[in-house]
Amino acid sequence: MSSTLTRSTTPDGVRHDAAPPRRRTRILALPEARWAAAALALFLIALPLHLLGAPAWSWGPLFALTYVTGGWEPGWAGLQALKDKTLDVDLLMVVAALGAAAIGQVLDGALLIVIFATSGALEAIATARTADSVRGLLDLAPTTATRLTDDGVEEEVPTGQLRVGDTVLVRPGERIGADGRLLDGASDVDQATITGEPLPVAKEAGDEVFAGTLNGTGALRVEVERDPSDSVIARIVAMVEEASETKAPTQLFIEKVEQRYSLGMVVATLALFAVPLLFGAAVQPTLLRAMTFMIVASPCAVVLATMPPLLSAIANAGRHGVLIKSAVVMERLGQIDQVALDKTGTLTEGTPQVTDVRPLTTGLSEEGLLTLAAAAEHPSEHPLARAVVDAARTRGLDIPLATDFASTPGTGVTATVGGQAVAIGNPARLLNGRDGRAERHAAALAEQLAEHGRTVVLVEVDGAPVGALGIADRLRTEAAATVTALGALTGTAPVLITGDNPRAAAHLAAEVGITDVRAGLLPQEKVSAVRELEAAGGRVLVVGDGVNDAPALAAAHTGIAMGRAGSDLALEAADAVIVRDELATVPAAVALSRRARHLVVQNLVIAAAFITALVIWDLAGTLPLPLGVAGHEGSTVIVGLNGLRLLADTAWKRARDDNGR
Repeated sequence: MSSTLTRSTTPDGVRHDAAPPRRRTRILALPEARWAAAALALFLIALPLHLLGAPAWSWGPLFALTYVTGGWEPGWAGLQALKDKTLDVDLLMVVAALGAAAIGQVLDGALLIVIFATSGALEAIATARTADSVRGLLDLAPTTATRLTDDGVEEEVPTGQLRVGDTVLVRPGERIGADGRLLDGASDVDQATITGEPLPVAKEAGDEVFAGTLNGTGALRVEVERDPSDSVIARIVAMVEEASETKAPTQLFIEKVEQRYSLGMVVATLALFAVPLLFGAAVQPTLLRAMTFMIVASPCAVVLATMPPLLSAIANAGRHGVLIKSAVVMERLGQIDQVALDKTGTLTEGTPQVTDVRPLTTGLSEEGLLTLAAAAEHPSEHPLARAVVDAARTRGLDIPLATDFASTPGTGVTATVGGQAVAIGNPARLLNGRDGRAERHAAALAEQLAEHGRTVVLVEVDGAPVGALGIADRLRTEAAATVTALGALTGTAPVLITGDNPRAAAHLAAEVGITDVRAGLLPQEKVSAVRELEAAGGRVLVVGDGVNDAPALAAAHTGIAMGRAGSDLALEAADAVIVRDELATVPAAVALSRRARHLVVQNLVIAAAFITALVIWDLAGTLPLPLGVAGHEGSTVIVGLNGLRLLADTAWKRARDDNGR
């Protein structure tokens, strides 16, 4: 669910808070990025010199610097891991690169170094971006608040100094500084950052409010009920951080066998060099055989067997509006067997629109009713008012000028239009217990619209109800088909998890074919729902778009955020982003991931066959070094080209067309 965090000065002179500028870590501020960039630049300078046959003194030092700049950090990390008796592929790659250089294959080793340095830099950038986003979430809550002393004196204090029982004053357009309960005052509060509700919520004395939510046009006195460190917004930050730290991603296949493979390769290479020497073999041919073994047994082909299909799938998905953040995410996406969908901004467009125009008198047409309502609402900045005015403009209606405009938070607006006193607002508040025939008819119509998931505004002229408007967040055209496709892919019907009210959620769920509806959820309750699904054995994919969805996106097996209106935190917490908000791309991306994983298995079989054959040849006979290098590079090319098949547009088309099979 999305929210608009940037506000400006409104026609009534109220200045609304603007979201603070986002603090992003510069890429080159990360040492991993600087070293990787240096290694890549040196490699690209040396490569043409080497290929064109330039003297070794021109390209040799450049390749040596490539090894140093790109390899020292993973090499050092690998040496540190050895202290914990762990041997990782990064260290193995550095050793393999040095081994390649030792027998003259300097270019192969340098390329290997550059690939791994770049991968480490990308991981560091992703981690930094997530940290940036979590810090940005803390900026939603104001840094200061107006505290009222026992004798009514106002004092501005840092929100961190607020304590339970304090009373704070929240002026129009300000963000609320702490979780608490209204003592007095009334206003419409935009709390989409917490609950995801698409419209501001009317608040009055006794209602709960949350830190970081945006006050409307009324002045509020709030009693603090939670310490700032325990506010809902602070808990969202904590949950995202906890999930990011504790969620262990499914490792790629090569990473699962990393320890055994690495240890076995090192032991075999050393044995192949040392054992013959013990029996009097010559050093030079023994070293050549060992280095040949190091080359042909190198996991380069295995690494490429895994990465090209996943990276090709990432590139293809990106061209079609789906940003997959890493190869691990692409692999995980194909493993999901349960989907949890947010409502507002995900299954719906996230913008309220007039869906019903219902006159109550025979002398008033739909156009006439909408014209009156739009004229009275025109000066208002409330999202419902904007929806009414937009509906009138869409129909090409001329909106007359209104005078004597007034707005009452939680009730509605009044204005004079063409000499008539027009009132628009909450049916229960406007009718206020009146029991005439027209009022009963109006109440029945309002209830009928509400049962269909509509937000209802009543229109009165000179104190008499003349009609009602139904307003709803419009369902995305592809929502029902997406729900069906995801159910077919996973074998389990998707679940709806939303902070919106149960009636609206149930109505929308019925439209798209969802039977498991969990409504009225706060962010931590969404996380609980996801964990409940996972406890039942599911690998859960969460699709959402708002700050309040971020903890669930981070806690899930895989999270996808809607990109166009998604909050910064949701975009960072998610593993993938639907850039153009095309919901139908979600099942297509899942299907493409499954195709990529099938190609990974094929490539691993091919790579393993080549490595096995070349190693046996080297051990059982005499494998010429050029032939060993050719076989090693040949297997790399084969698995690489096989994985690149997923770059074709036909791969996306097949995934889209067959995603339900």
